[in-house]
Amino acid sequence: MCAQLIHDTSHITYQSLLEGNKQFVADALKEDPEFFTTLANGQKPPVLWIGCADSRVPANQITRTNPGEIFVHRNIANMVIHTDMNMLSVLDYAVNVLQVKHVIVTGHYGCGGVLASMTNKQFGLIDNWLRHIKDVYRVHAQELDAIEDETKRGDRLVELNVIENVSNLCKTSIVQNAWEKGQELHVHGWVYSLNTGLINDMKVSTDNNLKMDEVFRFTPSAS
Repeated sequence: MCAQLIHDTSHITYQSLLEGNKQFVADALKEDPEFFTTLANGQKPPVLWIGCADSRVPANQITRTNPGEIFVHRNIANMVIHTDMNMLSVLDYAVNVLQVKHVIVTGHYGCGGVLASMTNKQFGLIDNWLRHIKDVYRVHAQELDAIEDETKRGDRLVELNVIENVSNLCKTSIVQNAWEKGQELHVHGWVYSLNTGLINDMKVSTDNNLKMDEVFRFTPSAS
């Protein structure tokens, strides 16, 4: 079914989406008559997912979780940018209101945004967004330029982009203040493979700012 959707989406229409919703409701109620009553009572997800907007990387499906279990923010190339008020607002709500215990930056191999950033082409408004990924390339240019295979170079930049954005996440006052208060909060970086469906853990998980460069580390505010 997944392969069919990738090659042919002509059967997806506005009306088919509405019909699909009715079928979703019927299936959910058949399995659990209280499904929507429970959802309507509120949410307490333990995870915030910061992922790519790519339609092939749905957080709940690839982790086999249910509605209400993952709080999701998505943008082009799963970026954590310190001036992005949309992302920061989601992060603040997730950490300080929902009290999530895990924040996961999730990229994916073959990411169009990452691959576009490796070229000299202009794409329009998005060029300003891709500039952040070009900066990641600049920092790791020696390693990346040594990779002759273009696909492998792109895959490595995807990984480095995730690692860099995990670092950006840790540098936010939102995350650091949660740690300073003793709140349980773990930050992680993953890369999803469209070819295998498997997640590659980048092994950059942390729950403190002790390894952070001193200039980015906030000191506790005076009470």
